[in-house]
Amino acid sequence: MWQLSSLLQRLARSMALGKERKEEEQGTVLRTSGTLRGEGSGTFAAVWSRRGEKGTNQDCSVVWEGFGCQDDTIFCGIFDGHGQWGHYVSKAVRDSLPPSLLCRWQEAVALASLIDGEKKLCDSHFDLWKQSYLAAAAAVDDELRRSRRLDAVNSGSTALSIVKKGDTMVIANVGDSRAVLGTMSDDGSIAAVQLTVDFKPNLPQEKARIVQCKGRVHCHDDEPGVHRVWLPHREAPGLAMSRAFGDYCVKDYGVISAPEVTQRRIAARDQFVILATDGVSSQPPFYVFAVGTILLHHLTVVVKWRQVWDVVSNEEAVQIVAATPDREKAANHLVQCAVRAWRRKRRGYAVDDCSAICLFLHHSPPS
Repeated sequence: MWQLSSLLQRLARSMALGKERKEEEQGTVLRTSGTLRGEGSGTFAAVWSRRGEKGTNQDCSVVWEGFGCQDDTIFCGIFDGHGQWGHYVSKAVRDSLPPSLLCRWQEAVALASLIDGEKKLCDSHFDLWKQSYLAAAAAVDDELRRSRRLDAVNSGSTALSIVKKGDTMVIANVGDSRAVLGTMSDDGSIAAVQLTVDFKPNLPQEKARIVQCKGRVHCHDDEPGVHRVWLPHREAPGLAMSRAFGDYCVKDYGVISAPEVTQRRIAARDQFVILATDGVSSQPPFYVFAVGTILLHHLTVVVKWRQVWDVVSNEEAVQIVAATPDREKAANHLVQCAVRAWRRKRRGYAVDDCSAICLFLHHSPPS
């Protein structure tokens, strides 16, 4: 059985990489700001990324229509890097996670079909997606750890993705980016439903795991309410999330790359999903730089200050997208509104990279 599994995995990975290259050539894989109309999946995606005021844009994204050569399937992913080499880490995760997920999904489906038959396979689709996501995330994180091309010890990335297949969405989240659904209420207004958890270090389950692994979670007086992960005996790195790819300096202290994987059935009233990264930041506290550079030989992570969701609520975000008459401009409009809100509410703090994907679940609004 192990030999069969290994063979299926190699075949599936080869096929997945080949499919991605072919579909990118055909214009069904989008890796930059723009739009993609999913003919088979009945969706429309608008993507926008805005470089912040610190230099290199560490955000990146991908939209893959026809994921796995399935006409009714689309993959959307958004990735937010942090640390000196965060832009390399986020791109590495962006490039590796979709084919790795597809490889493991195809292997899992093939094995389940052989062992359980088609009927049981249909009943266990979510379990197979969850199993595939967990395996893919572990493989990508291990690949980053062993890479000689980039240093992910003190840099990392979030990863938020959705696989929409037919009328079902599978959502996987690593980090503190967020997915929000815009759905119609009974009175005809648009309502917001948060689909993911912001994995902050002060969440009880996250903090318990970190503390059990000898890491520390606390916030400093000059950052009230901003909880960070610290090494046992050093004021570094100050990571503001509890799950991430990379960040190996704190991987032994409770920070993990395992995604939370959930499923949602799409109803007729569901209109669109917003996937957004952190949008704004301040300069990290001086002591992070001083301790990290002088005492710890550059053991530091440049971290985000606050999320776009701190200045634009879930409800405001879905209202902004719903009120944008041209869907092609929806993600751009949301990002620009978030930037203006931050400058108005958080004066004195540098605007960070900000990115969003607006995945519309219907080609045109239902009549």
